Amino acid sequence: MQTLRLNKTTIWGRLPAFLFCAAVLLSATPRVFAQSDDPLVARRTATDLLSRIHQAAQQQNYEGAFVYQRGNFVQTSRIVHFATHSDGEFEQLESLDGKPRKMLRHNDEMYTFIPERHLCVVEKRQNKDSFPALLAGSSDQVMSVYEPKLLGDDRVAGIDSQVVELDPKDAYRFAYKLWADKKTGLLLRAQTLDPSGQVLEQLSFSQISIGVPVDTTPIANGIHNIAGWTVVKPPVEPVDMEAQGWQIDPTVPGFHKIRELRRPMASADPSGPPIPVDQAVFSDGLAAISVFVEPVEKNTRKEGAGSSGATHVLVKRQGDFWITLLGEVPQATLQQFASAIEYKAP
Repeated sequence: MQTLRLNKTTIWGRLPAFLFCAAVLLSATPRVFAQSDDPLVARRTATDLLSRIHQAAQQQNYEGAFVYQRGNFVQTSRIVHFATHSDGEFEQLESLDGKPRKMLRHNDEMYTFIPERHLCVVEKRQNKDSFPALLAGSSDQVMSVYEPKLLGDDRVAGIDSQVVELDPKDAYRFAYKLWADKKTGLLLRAQTLDPSGQVLEQLSFSQISIGVPVDTTPIANGIHNIAGWTVVKPPVEPVDMEAQGWQIDPTVPGFHKIRELRRPMASADPSGPPIPVDQAVFSDGLAAISVFVEPVEKNTRKEGAGSSGATHVLVKRQGDFWITLLGEVPQATLQQFASAIEYKAP
């Protein structure tokens, strides 16, 4: 199989669904933590901490700068988040490196601004587990496939934090190390670790203020003042892939399907109609795997596999379709998923 290289352009150059990945500052010196050896205490504490992390990302008012690092790639972004009783959530995410990008969000309505093209992409938020949120499933789902290890206290960006490591119970996923604010539970740093304990990816606040005064006016004004911008609303709709003839029944433990979507993709032929691309997303609560299915076109695509940081990709052809698997899991996990994909024409 040909080896593929994942595109290492900035996160803001990817599809909007991936815009939220962003943050990292690797520690220069190793830290020694106090550990808890009682598995029941560790499980109970970790379960509670995961829930607090997810709630804090949605309910706390905070602003700060965070860094995403994957190998030699580093991207810094700034985030502002407000939670109101009357109007829900408001958020602004802005790239501080490379080409300017800005995302404004009110609840699930997202507006992504691309200044050099004077383009504004408007879409519904599909995932609610982007940093500093975490869970795509329940804490119990996570604990069924990860073993928690309490690592005591530390400090991140000047804030006292509680540290937990979630080690996989099998070889189908990576380990995670999390730092959460002891007071609010807000996630301050997240590392993805390979089986040897090396950091594959990291997201970390370099500066953060929690409990800031609420001022949603700049975000609301930015959302409402899009006159002069070319507004694009990509048509995204639910799809029943089983009704399309696809059977995806992976035997990998812990992963459950969380959504199925259809997006149009531009045809290689400029005069041709858009190509439907179906996506099924599976999650074990922390790691996610996407399975993309699209018709074969006249192009030079080849089967292959590749990786960048914790993210692996696998491309296979099945009859008249390309199957692309993408996820923050080992390559063997994608191979296992791929072996469980069958197509029977409806």
